[in-house]
Amino acid sequence: MKRFIKLTMLAIALVSATATYAQQQEIRVFSHRGGRMEFDENTMAAFQASYDAGYRGFEVDIRLTKDGEMVITHDHTLERTTNGKGIVEEKSADELRALLTKKGGKLAFLPELLEWLKDKEGLYVEFEMKTKPVNLYPEERLQAYCDQLYAMVMKDKPADADYVFTSSDYRGLRYLQQKYPGVQLLMITSKPLNEWTINLAKSLGINRIGAKMPGTTRDAVKKAHKAGLIVSLWPGYTTADFVLGAYLGADYMCTDIPLQVKKFAAEKTPWLNVKY
Repeated sequence: MKRFIKLTMLAIALVSATATYAQQQEIRVFSHRGGRMEFDENTMAAFQASYDAGYRGFEVDIRLTKDGEMVITHDHTLERTTNGKGIVEEKSADELRALLTKKGGKLAFLPELLEWLKDKEGLYVEFEMKTKPVNLYPEERLQAYCDQLYAMVMKDKPADADYVFTSSDYRGLRYLQQKYPGVQLLMITSKPLNEWTINLAKSLGINRIGAKMPGTTRDAVKKAHKAGLIVSLWPGYTTADFVLGAYLGADYMCTDIPLQVKKFAAEKTPWLNVKY
């Protein structure tokens, strides 16, 4: 019985210590593709629904149409998310506007998203540059894409907004870095946060890293912070992912289930200092 009491007291002490640590740590949770597992991903309806739920953080994916317009969609092919077929970059904007998503919505284009964002306060937005497969974006097209995206995004950026350009295609990150000093960049990796990915971000001169949560440790996050890096972790499929990201010490976490996470955090982890 004494051993049981001691173990119980130890568990209470650990929970208390974790709660104290969490209160000192601010975590920004943002809606990935507008909350792709709850809403019609990357559509204006999804962004509005997340906003109405209290989110001011979003991630969006941007591709370039055949005739040079910027469309918000993740895949380079149309089959998974729409009633169309083929490659996004080989379609005109008008062809894409004629399509419907699998949930009956319309594809969003960057100008309408930026118009919607421009009068909102407290924003954190990740603009992911979807420039893979690389054969669809040879160097000249890639540079034109980066210049167009940067100009459009920064034109009506709210004064207090954090607008971050992200990619797993490091060509675009390097180009923006060289041409637009002071631009906020985030390096996406499909690997966990570890010594290798930390050193890669440092070698690129990028102070934000979006790493995969599986395989990431608390020690790795501490090392990244010591190196001056801001840590964003993914994926965010479940509330368990949210809890794990908080435990690991992430600065930012994406979520595909924004409504569930917000409800869960309010009910189950009220001690966490979560910003949406």
